[in-house]
Amino acid sequence: MNTGTRQPDSSARLVRHSPDSPGDRDDGKSALAEAGCRLSRRRRLTRRMQFVRTYAQQRRFVGRFMVMWCYMGPDAALRLGVVASRKIGPAVMRNRAKRRLREAFRLNRHGFQGLMDVILVARPAVVKAAWDDLVQELNRLAAQAGLTPD
Repeated sequence: MNTGTRQPDSSARLVRHSPDSPGDRDDGKSALAEAGCRLSRRRRLTRRMQFVRTYAQQRRFVGRFMVMWCYMGPDAALRLGVVASRKIGPAVMRNRAKRRLREAFRLNRHGFQGLMDVILVARPAVVKAAWDDLVQELNRLAAQAGLTPD
């Protein structure tokens, strides 16, 4: 039985590491979970009605790789929803696009403020976009939406 954890290596593939490798913690908790960086269920939009009301407000910001929809309301709490239509490609490409958008948001969430729910809609270029360009566009759209303190 392999009890190691999976972590990305430099080629962006997941590699198994043994629990006693130098990068792992002694107490069994990952650094990400401890830092509160996970996108838990309460930090995601999960219900159809949450998506419908966000689209109904018609607050959107368009970029080359994604479209950011924002909902401002009394129950908004900086939650994320990710959408990828069939225009992106087959299921494998749609899932990759959603993973990339989710990860970009997760890694930059600490720099966002305000009570807004966010939906990121993938555009076809997101699959082949350079990571730095993707993150830069997310931050630009967030600034336009008023999610950044600047």
